[in-house]
Amino acid sequence: MTPVMTVSEAMIDPALLGGQFAGPSWSTWRAVLRAAEGLPLDDDDLALFRSVADRDPPRRRVRELHVIAGRRAGKDSVASAIAAVAAIQDYSAYLRPGERASVICLAVDRAQARIVLRYIAGYFRENPLLAPLVTRWTDDGLELSNNVEIVVVTNSFRAIRGRTVASPTLDEIAFWRDEAFANPAAEVYSALLPAMVTIPSAMLIAISTPYRKSGLLYSKWQRHYAQDDDDVLVVKGASRTFNPLLPEALIEAALARDPEAAAAEWLGEWRSDLSDFIDRALVESLVVPGRRVLAPLEGVTYSAFADPSGGSADAMTLAIAHRERNGIGVLDCLLEERPPFSPEVVAAQFAATLRNYNISKVTGDRYGGQWPRERFSAHGITYRPSDLTKNDLYRDFLPLLNAGKAELLDHPRLISELCSLERRAHRGGRDVIDHPVGAHDDLVNAAAGALLLATRRPAFDPRTNRRPSPLHIQIHGR
Repeated sequence: MTPVMTVSEAMIDPALLGGQFAGPSWSTWRAVLRAAEGLPLDDDDLALFRSVADRDPPRRRVRELHVIAGRRAGKDSVASAIAAVAAIQDYSAYLRPGERASVICLAVDRAQARIVLRYIAGYFRENPLLAPLVTRWTDDGLELSNNVEIVVVTNSFRAIRGRTVASPTLDEIAFWRDEAFANPAAEVYSALLPAMVTIPSAMLIAISTPYRKSGLLYSKWQRHYAQDDDDVLVVKGASRTFNPLLPEALIEAALARDPEAAAAEWLGEWRSDLSDFIDRALVESLVVPGRRVLAPLEGVTYSAFADPSGGSADAMTLAIAHRERNGIGVLDCLLEERPPFSPEVVAAQFAATLRNYNISKVTGDRYGGQWPRERFSAHGITYRPSDLTKNDLYRDFLPLLNAGKAELLDHPRLISELCSLERRAHRGGRDVIDHPVGAHDDLVNAAAGALLLATRRPAFDPRTNRRPSPLHIQIHGR
């Protein structure tokens, strides 16, 4: 399939997008797009391309383009241009009657999705050549008369299922989070490849500022950057490389304040002060497939850890665990109440669960001062604040996981939170372990606390001298 018009051509055509992308400040973007489209480059474009690719241009149109660029480099503008141009192509030869080709922009969150959608909507509302193509506006995009739909949504593989995808753009993919999946970018990528297979010109495009050295974008950079590959192109550059109009003084000031953060934000460098807390493959090996909760058993000594919350921002969680005779810590139960909720009501519910496991004492986060003690005490449960800070809790939890001395429940959000934890190196030499900005760790905090408590207790109840049964009753379901 030969495109009606390429993105790089549309960006210089005054009748289409030339008004929004005029001037030399967009030259690096145009050079990269021309190379990705398999078009010839003149000497100036070739120099610009090599400055961010460190390789020769592909010999044909690539199937994947991954752009790693600093903040304010024009990423959303280019993403919207790619979507608009992809939407005006003719895909009729590859569609069944009634089928639509989907041009999908997947954003890091709703706010980012709205920004990209506004840009795209602006092109089709204001341009006299594009406006007549629109047959219907939807909440998350628009439909065109050529049987193409533009969809701008948050990252989710569910948005892809059943669609024939002509052009997917993955916006700020290095920052994708999903409470249900430990690796949402990989889930989306796996769903996109078969959805694109029937459109010969389909090109997957990922555009993002870099973050920590993990995830799909980082692995693509490791494998394909500076490699002569005609299917996958990876480019990487600083903000001013893609947008020379940015004031250099602003970037220099940011580098002086926080060199590590600014190097990622403005210079397009992977953060060297951040690393994964734990390997995803290790976490998955500790999960017992299908196990949602284990019923309480007579004679087993259980430990509990709670992470209270005021009910407006964070979830309130409770974890219950025990230790097997071989020293394995087993996570038996994990409860989560997501906001909004009444802390008093949730404390009563948690207390009832604790009594089911014959637990009269629960350890927990120091959040909230006296109120957790008072609320649990009202239901006959003693609440004891933990001696460990959250950072120390995670530090002590890691050796237990690395040694394979834990069995985790098959709980997607727990797995996602655990795999998302970051280890941040501080100048004082002490690492800080915490969730990423905008993410949560309420479930993993409770689970880590319960498993640490359990593995430091006897494997059987000293009051009855009874050992736990080797058979556990598994209760399936949510």
